[in-house]
Amino acid sequence: MNPAFVQLLKNNLEHASEFERRFDEVQDAQHPDVVTVCCSDSRVLQDHIWGNDQPGRIFTCGNIGNRVMQQTDAGEVVSGDVLYPVEHTGTDTIVVVGHTGCGAVTATYDFLTVGGSEPAGIEHCIDLLKPHLEGGVDALPPDLDRAAAVNRLVEYNVDQQVEFLRGSEEIPAAADVIGVVYDFQDVYGGKRGEVHVINVNGERTVAALREAEPDIDARIDRLWEY
Repeated sequence: MNPAFVQLLKNNLEHASEFERRFDEVQDAQHPDVVTVCCSDSRVLQDHIWGNDQPGRIFTCGNIGNRVMQQTDAGEVVSGDVLYPVEHTGTDTIVVVGHTGCGAVTATYDFLTVGGSEPAGIEHCIDLLKPHLEGGVDALPPDLDRAAAVNRLVEYNVDQQVEFLRGSEEIPAAADVIGVVYDFQDVYGGKRGEVHVINVNGERTVAALREAEPDIDARIDRLWEY
């Protein structure tokens, strides 16, 4: 047996000892306050980045590229992973969590600029991102290196996911849709692991966001206002 998995099982015993009584109030139902849509990158610890240790508080979804849409015979629709808590558990706040150096955004950028190939499953995910990132690639300043371009497209991708949710009839108009970027690469100048708010219900201008949300103004920042 892989030693890493054996260690995970040992860690799980510690988890079970600590959490055993924390499931009492959510044994039969869940009513999470927030649904988060995170990139499934191993460096993005989806619950831990919020300091969450309470079952039932956050409904976490993960996929490469923090996508909120899926392709069906009817076209693009809100992913069932994201829609489920909105539809069935009363959750009315959706947070799209991008991160610096995103591999899915990088791969999509490469596909759109120089081409490439991936296994079919990965290429399917990239194909979902391509049409939403094409405009961002076209709008990039010409003097950026690859890493800087990708990190601006990380913001653009979050914006696109937010707009897709806000434009969907399946998401209630009263729901809050928030876009953030998790930075572990010293891109935004704060501490590694900080979350930076870049979009609130479609507003993505830093000055306007800071004026509208003074209680979190220090957490609002962007690399790119396009």
